[in-house]
Amino acid sequence: MDISTMVFLAVVVALAFYVIGIFNRLVALKNRFQNAFAQIEVQLKRRHDLIPNLVETAKGYLKHERETLESVIAARNAAASSLAAAAADPGNAAAMQSLGGAEGALSGALGRLNVVMEAYPDLKANQNMMQVSEELISTENKVGFARQSFNDQVMAYNTYKQSFPQNMLAGAFGHGPDASLLEFEDSAQIQAVPKVSF
Repeated sequence: MDISTMVFLAVVVALAFYVIGIFNRLVALKNRFQNAFAQIEVQLKRRHDLIPNLVETAKGYLKHERETLESVIAARNAAASSLAAAAADPGNAAAMQSLGGAEGALSGALGRLNVVMEAYPDLKANQNMMQVSEELISTENKVGFARQSFNDQVMAYNTYKQSFPQNMLAGAFGHGPDASLLEFEDSAQIQAVPKVSF
């Protein structure tokens, strides 16, 4: 074996290790953003689970506000359905957009419920309502932190995937379209935690 053959084999082996490194890094970054979405999913499920408790507690006081309560439940069900679709493929842009819209609509419905509740001092003073509201506010904060972490991981994945030479190999490795950030349609409404006064 002459020196030029050995140099050629060394270059081929080095190139193979480089390509394997790119593949492994893409897999690691994709797994990170999928794990970050799993954290969002946990918090949103908790949020969705708290809403029926909130509505049940409010029902006795808000007999004349049935439409408001029904809109909260309908928005919650739509958000839960969108969450399930997004969880199946956290990188899918359409699923993320649908989830963002559904969560924005849910926050809007909860905001309207909070406005209605302001007119019922007995309801605001109810121990169950105070506890559920406090848990809901805490969960909203956790959703915000989880969403920020997810978006950071998506950004890292997309940036690496779009950089040269990874962009030449990503498609061949099964990394198709860029992952999508999770942005709620009415971010100002989501970021401003629901105001509950007692």
